Amino acid sequence: MTQLRAFKQVDVFTSSPLNGNPLAVIMAAEDLSTEQMQAVARWTHLSETTFVLPATNEAADYRVRIFTPDGELPFAGHPTLGTAHALLESGISLKKPGQIVQQCELGLVKVKIADDGALAFAAPEATLTEFNEAPLGSALNTDAIETRLPVMIADMGIRFLLVPMVSAEAVLAIKPNVTEFERLLKKARVTGVMPFGPLQGAAEQYEVRGLLMEHGSLCEDPVTGSANACLARYLQAQGVELDYRVRQGTALQRAGRLSVSWASGTAWIGGQTVTVIDGTIRL
Repeated sequence: MTQLRAFKQVDVFTSSPLNGNPLAVIMAAEDLSTEQMQAVARWTHLSETTFVLPATNEAADYRVRIFTPDGELPFAGHPTLGTAHALLESGISLKKPGQIVQQCELGLVKVKIADDGALAFAAPEATLTEFNEAPLGSALNTDAIETRLPVMIADMGIRFLLVPMVSAEAVLAIKPNVTEFERLLKKARVTGVMPFGPLQGAAEQYEVRGLLMEHGSLCEDPVTGSANACLARYLQAQGVELDYRVRQGTALQRAGRLSVSWASGTAWIGGQTVTVIDGTIRL
């Protein structure tokens, strides 16, 4: 039997609608099967759709399952913040003021609530592995890779290949060779590639992109929380634990903005969130 459920579509890593990364959030989803959740995610056709469930860990405020149109993820960044935003807006009662604890397949993830409403999640630990087994230049169609820094795979439950570039302009100029790029993803066994380069004369310090393949076609994620968490762990491995800001989505005419701040060895990946659609969905 179908019923109406609370539904929100949230724009993440932006303070103005239509500039960030959209997320669909389905409330009170405890009676939906995995197959039903997957069907909804295919139908919304967003990069991720989340389903809110009661926590099974007493330390958590809620549990979330995260689906792409193709499958379930153990963790993802923008769904974490977008789901937290939706629940705060709906009046969730928190166990600890100023902090949300999310339970997902990866485990417990803390989310801090800033005075201005910005949210930030604690970046999980990442396994970093240097990668030099494929011709990156031909896959990304560039000769502007920064060779003084390593190319690395970061595994945080979701895997990204982090590629340092000489400049922000070099990041934006990347136009991958689709055949070679798909081969690179398979070789590295990663979800996507995140080139990053330094920005000059801007409020942000890095320009980044999230490049992926879906159903044989090249696509780009507007703003990628988990990949930026991987980047923070990458920079930490290079001895850099400085606060910084990131610009992402420029190539898609979006204006995604992220902040990274460090406290006691933990990287907090944050940004603003805004609800664009607020209503019900019939399931």
